[in-house]
Amino acid sequence: MGFIAPALRSAWQISSHQLGMAIGAALVGLALGAMFAGPLADRYGRRWIIISSVFFFGLWTLATAMAQNIEQMMLFRLLTGLGLGAAMPNVGTLVSEYAPERQRAFLITVVFCGFTFGAASGGFAASWLIPTFGWHAVLLLGGILPLLLLPLLLRYLPESVRFLLAQRAPDWRIRAIVEKMWPGSTTPYSTFLYPALVPGVGGIRTVLSGQYRFGSLMLWGGYFMGLFLVYLIGSWMPALIGDLGLSVTAAALITAMYQAGGTLGSLFAGWLMDRVNANLALAVIYFGGALAAILLGCAPAQPLLMALIAFCCGFCFNGANTGMNALAASYYPTPARATGSSWMHGIGRIGAILSAFAGAEMLALGWQFSQIFMLLALPAVLTTLMLLAKQRWG
Repeated sequence: MGFIAPALRSAWQISSHQLGMAIGAALVGLALGAMFAGPLADRYGRRWIIISSVFFFGLWTLATAMAQNIEQMMLFRLLTGLGLGAAMPNVGTLVSEYAPERQRAFLITVVFCGFTFGAASGGFAASWLIPTFGWHAVLLLGGILPLLLLPLLLRYLPESVRFLLAQRAPDWRIRAIVEKMWPGSTTPYSTFLYPALVPGVGGIRTVLSGQYRFGSLMLWGGYFMGLFLVYLIGSWMPALIGDLGLSVTAAALITAMYQAGGTLGSLFAGWLMDRVNANLALAVIYFGGALAAILLGCAPAQPLLMALIAFCCGFCFNGANTGMNALAASYYPTPARATGSSWMHGIGRIGAILSAFAGAEMLALGWQFSQIFMLLALPAVLTTLMLLAKQRWG
């Protein structure tokens, strides 16, 4: 939506507040999808939740391309968000339950690079598609690609072995997956045990228990601030840059560089989290993002310079936000991992929702580009403090 926002506002003659409502609708869906999908995944499995959500958000993204007015677009974006919200935290959960502990953070961030790389690719695609075919083409492409992925997911995506163990699944189901990972390691008579798992305790009860409550609150607050930053910048940067007098193509490319920085930042965050304390690593990266946001606000309106600073900003903010997925997946035990990760996503999405309206209000009030980005350093610093508190008391 951020990439097509300038073209949509021009084509439909809609106000910044109406555009904010359309952006916010998807974010509401993201929050609801994450909150409901986590407990469902801890009860019924990660695999089918992921597959169903990919179908759901692909289908409704295609429908969004056919929207005839802003009200229809808001509805379709809400439904798209439900699917996206269910997919992302459960992907992180599934990966964490296959990754070896010494490389878990890095491998989770590698997989989540798909999100930042896809976002960056969307920017580069939009810079060519919108002038050539119009804004509808961006949504058509975004809907077709996940639907093309479905056959591969159905054929190759496995269920979590740890989840199957926690659910006391039949040995033959577990054996089929283990044999794919390590051929010849089992026999028809093999049984599978994981003594560390404690069945019978619900995911929600675990997340809110005394052992995990403070850490959960710090994760929720940190992700709230992190998503507020990432979505405000990602959704509104093209419009904000356009107000500086730069072209739509320049705005899309600068925003794409911001997203591209997140891909490298995610890999760096995961690498660092596996080598030093994960909370401290993310705290330092978020603080670096605060400095980059201030620098972007002070930069002159030169596309090349702004693209470079935007890359650094995305490196820190998008990279650290990806690292939060690894942090949450490592923090909770298996029976509550999907719930813990998804609730962090769901509550964090409230920050993303508020970012849509905050961006619209800033534009309506006529705030300058420099003022907005200097102000964005504040939530980054607050996230840094929450992660330090989690390290000390969580």
